[in-house]
Amino acid sequence: MNMKRILFTLSLLFFFALSSVFTQTRPDALAKYRTGRSLESSNRLQEAAANYNEAVRICNDEINNRVATRDTYVVMTWTLQRLKRYDDVISWAERGLTLYPDDYRLNEIMGEAFFYKDDYKRSLDMMQSFTNRLPRNDRVSTAYFFMGEIFRIEGKFHRADIAYSAAVRLEPNIALWWYRLGLVWESLRDYTSAQEAFNRALQLEPNRSDASEGLVRVRQHIANGTS
Repeated sequence: MNMKRILFTLSLLFFFALSSVFTQTRPDALAKYRTGRSLESSNRLQEAAANYNEAVRICNDEINNRVATRDTYVVMTWTLQRLKRYDDVISWAERGLTLYPDDYRLNEIMGEAFFYKDDYKRSLDMMQSFTNRLPRNDRVSTAYFFMGEIFRIEGKFHRADIAYSAAVRLEPNIALWWYRLGLVWESLRDYTSAQEAFNRALQLEPNRSDASEGLVRVRQHIANGTS
């Protein structure tokens, strides 16, 4: 092997070594987002916000440095959602979809943002698009929950029943979802089922006063023979 080939080989090895170090040490936006979620669940809101803002900064750096992937846009929108920057969620999700039109995670998060902006039609369109394409995705349960919320708010209780029931079947450990399902069954005058839903909510979160109040109401109906 002549000297030029040796130098070329060494240069390549040096380049790959630097690339490896960069990959290993590059900040992880998803890790910051997950840390923020954990802190938020512990009610450490300022620390959570700091991690969310850092995740957004990392995502912006990846985009500006042209090393972004589809996950960059997804994490960006998830994080902005936790910061309640709903217009930014929609803007970045639309931008991500122009690059990755098959990444339906962006449809789901846009659906959530539209929900919080009270644009229920577009929210429902996004959620239905997401659930129709990715029935096994780990955020499908969340999409069904938001669909249930929209139908409940609009007074479409039979549809809300279907959506909430799908949500709790996929993710049975969220007290709020059982409480909402209990409200819908109560509205449909299915007081026995409502009682079961409120009980499930209280098993998961014993201090839920709204579920306790719902339980008192439906038990009164059952006692009066109106179930």
